[in-house]
Amino acid sequence: MGAGHDTVAAELARRAAARGHEPHVADVLRLLPYGLGDGLRRSYQASVRHFPWAYAGVYGAFLRGGRGPRPSGVPLARLAAAALTELVERTDADVVVPVFHLAAQLTGHLRVRGRLRVPSTVFLLDFAVHRQWLHPGNDRYLCLTDGAAAEVRRALGTPAVTTGPAVAPGFRAPAPGAARWRERFAGRAPGRPAVLLSAGAWGAAYRPDATARLLAAAGWLPVVLCGRNARLRARVARVPGALALDWVDDMPGLLAAAYALVDNAAGQTAVQALAAGLPVIGYRPLPGHGTDGVRQMADLGVSDLAPDGPALLSALARLTDGSPQRVERVARGRALFRGDPMAYVTGS
Repeated sequence: MGAGHDTVAAELARRAAARGHEPHVADVLRLLPYGLGDGLRRSYQASVRHFPWAYAGVYGAFLRGGRGPRPSGVPLARLAAAALTELVERTDADVVVPVFHLAAQLTGHLRVRGRLRVPSTVFLLDFAVHRQWLHPGNDRYLCLTDGAAAEVRRALGTPAVTTGPAVAPGFRAPAPGAARWRERFAGRAPGRPAVLLSAGAWGAAYRPDATARLLAAAGWLPVVLCGRNARLRARVARVPGALALDWVDDMPGLLAAAYALVDNAAGQTAVQALAAGLPVIGYRPLPGHGTDGVRQMADLGVSDLAPDGPALLSALARLTDGSPQRVERVARGRALFRGDPMAYVTGS
């Protein structure tokens, strides 16, 4: 769903290839028969863009933690069982690494029933662990934080280790494209620090145009990442003093040139910002796992959480270059990157 899972899968595949292994990336939604995967993707996209209350209901019913029985993702996931086992046999795979919760349900189901002959190592890439990631049949979990790993062990009794997130090397190195972005920002709004607003690959956000107006009025340059949502880009482009961007290929350069990231999902853009040393502020998070993830990041001390507009402006004002709060946020964010998940997958 979205681009975050694809980005993580691609990075893990790159690392596997660099270690001399042969990676194969498969989208579990495309393994589902009868076009079910495409239907799920379109439904989820529509809900987070236009009916977030509907996704909040789905999250509460299927994903949110807590006591009491809840529907499982296994019945849907197992519809892809034949396709996955055939793929594993055809590629002669040695391990399967789910990076999406539906895939983790599928591999756990198959391992319990002996239909998947190789281990499954789940890379749990959310800050907030929801129940659809968890299946006792999986062999091991790799987690972003110690708290997430402890939660997996407590819920399943399954081995879980903390590796931290996985991002491409360019986010943790000097970014050659940063100078070009700084020139663009200076040409657009001289003297105004650029504040990024992330809406994900699908351009899903709650009133980003209003947030852009708030920031512009306070002396910032709001730069809204609209993903592939042309309507959102057109709407934000009408906000005086705002810069609306569509899909961005040079994310390392953009993050290195910005002052801060205003995030609503605790997803891959937020993780990339932490790796790049860019402070993150959670604001108007998406319902469900977005809200839980943004709160979890703030509880870890790797980001700020702004409950309203004045709090957002106050958080930005405290993050001036060289300030103790900025230094602390950057250090805590970079400390999340503990190890290479692929080292645990391949044993090397």
